[in-house]
Amino acid sequence: MVKLRFAVRKFDPFERHLKACWEAYRQSVDTAVEMEFVPMDLEELYSSLFENKGLHNGDWDLVHLNTDWLAEAHQHNSIHALDRFVDEKLPEGGRTAWAPSLMGMQTFDGALYGLPFHDGPECLVYRKDLFEAEAEKQNFREKHGRELAVPTNWEDFLQVAEFFNRPEDQLYGSVFAGYPDGHNAVFDFCLQLWSRGGELQDAAGGVSLNQAAAIEALDFYRHLFQAGDVLHPQSLAYESVQAGAAFARGEVAMMVNWFGFASWAQIDKDSAVRGKVDVAAIPAQGEVKPASLNVYWVYALPEGSAHKALAYDFLAFAVSAANDKNLTLAGGVGCRYSTWLDAEINQQIHFYAKLGSLHESARTLPRLANWPAIAHIIDEMVNLAVQTKRTSEELLEEAQTKINVLT
Repeated sequence: MVKLRFAVRKFDPFERHLKACWEAYRQSVDTAVEMEFVPMDLEELYSSLFENKGLHNGDWDLVHLNTDWLAEAHQHNSIHALDRFVDEKLPEGGRTAWAPSLMGMQTFDGALYGLPFHDGPECLVYRKDLFEAEAEKQNFREKHGRELAVPTNWEDFLQVAEFFNRPEDQLYGSVFAGYPDGHNAVFDFCLQLWSRGGELQDAAGGVSLNQAAAIEALDFYRHLFQAGDVLHPQSLAYESVQAGAAFARGEVAMMVNWFGFASWAQIDKDSAVRGKVDVAAIPAQGEVKPASLNVYWVYALPEGSAHKALAYDFLAFAVSAANDKNLTLAGGVGCRYSTWLDAEINQQIHFYAKLGSLHESARTLPRLANWPAIAHIIDEMVNLAVQTKRTSEELLEEAQTKINVLT
């Protein structure tokens, strides 16, 4: 009997949805094939797929790949082009069922290497009930001489976060995912950089950290963690899922995190803030336009799988309009246009229609084969900034030197 193995990004809504999806698939095709879902955190998943050669050695038949990893996987011929399978069995709605912003990162030289599973993008997630409470608005007005509002710049963000930071009530102004996994702190640094008018890459396409906006970005991020009056105390230990869970437990007034954690907190039956969530653009400085970050997850076929046709058959079923919607209702973020515009989804998650505008301002990270290595250098730099007194200028210069060696 054939048994497929699927390396899954660990997150309860993903796991529940995929198991239900597999059972529906088995009933629809009446197959005896079995599927083993193996959920893993980011570092564990990357290690299994790349460092342990899981994409090549036959360990896996289906995998979740983060767009940060796609260039590396493609360069090492680790994932299989889907075009032949897609031509033989076109997913429902064809390739235009998804926004171009969710199809580009996994397309190389015109060939398609994955189909969208779960979407970002990053945004400001906040407790609508706190911002709309009359008592909170009055107290803020008395304390700061202005109206309480969702912050649109980082100075206001700090002021509002400090206002809502009440450790005695187990409520904190914000939470950032500072765990050094090569992802979350890197994303936060890039957003801080872009929101100050900086660019991560120079005109030649190289990663360039030696700029004034990068110093401001790192200084601000350091202040967030070291001030002691705005952040959830577990921020250094949390990655993005744990930060999202803290928000869903009602411990956080607002956070910069993935859209999916907002929708999860809005509809999950165990969420303490169910029905009290909204999203907005990420703060930006001066005349700089707000920026989001487009990082998403895809289904991909490992080159080493001996069961690619079987795995693709399930993949095509899993990305249907109904299953994309089901993923959203389970707490993920569907990627199809049809899901974004679905009446039931928008009734339950009133801010879902904002996905389109967030995508319009979303940036992407460099699609470089060595990006994971560069990201870990930036991650180490950010971690040193929040845990030491070394100057931002020194840390940025040190990181730039390490990046230059890689390139």
